[in-house]
Amino acid sequence: MRRSLPFLLLALLSCAQPSPATGPASPSSPVQIFNGKNLDGWYTWLREHRHEDPNKVFSVADGQIRISGQDWGGITTKDTYRDYHLIVEWRYGGKVWPPRETKARDSGILVHAVGEDGVGNPTWLESIESQIIEGGTGDFIMVGGAGKPSLTTEVRTLGKELYWQTGAETVTRNSGRFNWWGRDPEWRDELNFRGPKDVEKPVGEWNVHEIIADGDKITCILNGVVVNYGYNSSHTEGKIQIQSEGAEILIRRVELRPITTKPEPRSPDAFTKQ
Repeated sequence: MRRSLPFLLLALLSCAQPSPATGPASPSSPVQIFNGKNLDGWYTWLREHRHEDPNKVFSVADGQIRISGQDWGGITTKDTYRDYHLIVEWRYGGKVWPPRETKARDSGILVHAVGEDGVGNPTWLESIESQIIEGGTGDFIMVGGAGKPSLTTEVRTLGKELYWQTGAETVTRNSGRFNWWGRDPEWRDELNFRGPKDVEKPVGEWNVHEIIADGDKITCILNGVVVNYGYNSSHTEGKIQIQSEGAEILIRRVELRPITTKPEPRSPDAFTKQ
């Protein structure tokens, strides 16, 4: 059958776009949103290549997602979610890429991600990021897009940096970051950096990274330790995005659970001398 040119163009465009998201869904039982075989249910977005992936930044083998880090971007769920307990098991690989080949290995898990890809932010969706970076895993970053997401928490200020500290000053931000409670005040953006209070496992070992998104509250738990907490989040639902940001990262589990436990959001006084 002969097709008109407009029909063919429409068909090509529909193939290039991710499937429409459904939801927002709140899990009633545990669900694996990475099936261990492929990236069904996810789509890719790269700053330079959009929905194409010529350098094979994202691949699946041996039951693991490999994100090479070569190009900046991420994998994003097609569906949207709210009120969940997210569990991601990840570890750093060995490969790093310019311009960050001598910098701290870097990635991140973005929750409540909204808007259109490339609108306002050419790389990642407007969201609240639970940072993955050597020495800083668990920081919260407000990732702007067409709008500015905001979050509130209690913080201790050291220099220009804000560290989560229960019982301290209450601050709301719509840009920048809230550091996790134990981030080294002498943190340096250098490869293999480790601070004295780091909860993150050494390169090559698996980390269990949990995010409890409960209404307008977000709790980050790393390897069983509550490392950050925020509330009054401007965003309470959206997609989930995992970044490619210059360092190889491997992921073997991405699971959503209903919220059945709510750990106490209390930080230690990390900088008090013992």
